[in-house]
Amino acid sequence: MSSTPPIRRTPAPKSVPSLPAIDVDVDDDARGRSSRRKTVLGVSTTALSVLAALAGGSDQASAAGLPTGAGMMLNAPVVGMATVPDGQGYWEVAADGGIFAFGDAGFFGSTGGMHLNQPIVGMASTPDGRGYWEVASDGGVFNFGDAGFFGSTGGIRLSQPIVGMAPTPDGHGYLEVASDGGVFAFGDAAFHGSATGMSTGSRIVGVASTPDGHGYWEAASSGAVFAFGDAAFAGRAPSGQPVVGITAQSTGYQLVGTDGGVFAFGGSGYYGSTGGQHLNKPVIGISSTSNGYATVGSDGGIFAFGGVGFFGSLAGSTVFSPVGFSVSSSTGITDYQRAAWDRVNVCEEGGRWNVEGSVYSGGLGFSRANWNTFNTFGYPSDAAYATPDQQIRVAVAFATHYWGDPNAAPDQHGCTGGY
Repeated sequence: MSSTPPIRRTPAPKSVPSLPAIDVDVDDDARGRSSRRKTVLGVSTTALSVLAALAGGSDQASAAGLPTGAGMMLNAPVVGMATVPDGQGYWEVAADGGIFAFGDAGFFGSTGGMHLNQPIVGMASTPDGRGYWEVASDGGVFNFGDAGFFGSTGGIRLSQPIVGMAPTPDGHGYLEVASDGGVFAFGDAAFHGSATGMSTGSRIVGVASTPDGHGYWEAASSGAVFAFGDAAFAGRAPSGQPVVGITAQSTGYQLVGTDGGVFAFGGSGYYGSTGGQHLNKPVIGISSTSNGYATVGSDGGIFAFGGVGFFGSLAGSTVFSPVGFSVSSSTGITDYQRAAWDRVNVCEEGGRWNVEGSVYSGGLGFSRANWNTFNTFGYPSDAAYATPDQQIRVAVAFATHYWGDPNAAPDQHGCTGGY
């Protein structure tokens, strides 16, 4: 990185009160048994509709009488979603575990009123849509409705944070996957191998189970896919926007990038995407049914395709603290920062993080001088040998020093050359 500040991607966030530290763990036995319901997080679609009406929302959803997030202040950003099996509803989940239900998706509880040891990073629906699980970055699992609790890594020291989960087809078990590819199986889920050590240049972003539960796929942000058990490899996403999620459909799988571009492989179907369109915020996840899928943006915007209907979203809401609950790795970087610098990585190095050059190295094109100056964390002396999260942490230190804003990052359309 050179010391010449490139164009800012986004305005600096407004100063807001910080949220309390998340420092109290919840026993596994208590996970999923709370029926407490917050006044803002975990509200029903009826309440959302009232809020949208009071806010006078004028977008397509509110014009159609569907709920929006207009006028809402969220305590934490949206980090994932899950569709109801019939495609007539879906849930959104925030980093503090708040659940937002749309369409015929039922509200069965949330961790929105709990103190969590680590933030929520994803969720999954039970096969009948009458329950769901939330998973935290330490692997803690919280079960609601008819979702059963079968164990977690909440009490285990992990090498890398958990980034996602996938239930077995009968709902009597689930898999957790870490950013280094490590897989943890619970209930009737079986371990068939992992991508640990296979994706050194990019982190794993999700896992999806095969229809019979005897295999699974892992996806990396580079677009690479790793198949285990009876899961068949059917292709990978092309270079471009970083992949942020994977979902299974029939005998295949679908990948989604930060621009909402969807790539279907094997027996899965392609029903459309937002690839190539201008989005207010990056897409962060995908969830499928038997004949469609929906993607979700970090602002809670929902994009429905195929047999999944659109029933409103949290688009238009404001996050109380864009950083507070989104820390999701041992390096302390946030989902917002990771998404911003992932874009720089794609622009600089086409999704590769272990690039070695005579002047610049790593996935963000660090000059060796700047890496040595801002790498005060004990990471490898060469950026090319540091993990993506470690490189982003050093980039955040660089941005804080030169731009006075830890959330600043170069514009993805103007990031040519090293920084």
